[in-house]
Amino acid sequence: MLTLHTKIPHADAIAAQLVLPYELREKCRLRATLDNGEDVAVFTVRGTVLRDGDLLTGEDKRVIKVVAAREPTYKVTCADPQSLLRCAFHLGNRHTQAQVGEGFLRIRADKVLKEMLAGLGAMVEEEMAAFEPESGAYGGGHAHHHDGPLAPIPLRQKIHRPGDPK
Repeated sequence: MLTLHTKIPHADAIAAQLVLPYELREKCRLRATLDNGEDVAVFTVRGTVLRDGDLLTGEDKRVIKVVAAREPTYKVTCADPQSLLRCAFHLGNRHTQAQVGEGFLRIRADKVLKEMLAGLGAMVEEEMAAFEPESGAYGGGHAHHHDGPLAPIPLRQKIHRPGDPK
């Protein structure tokens, strides 16, 4: 099984893509399947979030591109910027991850939040979209260069895939 543990800034060739929803791009230990059907293990430092377009490699030096999967989200828009800012405040007050776009917010689909936002006068549209929320004030929004693995690589740790039998 291919093990990915090092982020690189650029590559001349991409061997395959690792398409993951945001929930799995937050995991520090993950077993997944590449778009070519090959199984991979991903090891990152706790707190690392893989972003759309990140490049990962391992011992065999093949480069794998991370792709944000389309997933159920709500696109939140308002008639004016002040109303959108008010919605952002209320989402933040509930510690809700949000993607900030040009004139919109995007959140994971949640019926309770949808009702709250509609009550604030927002238009809430269901859509399948790549979810890339803000990293937060302490999330290290800028890139760091790593000279080695992102995390120690266990030799015999079993990597569980969501949905694997217990």
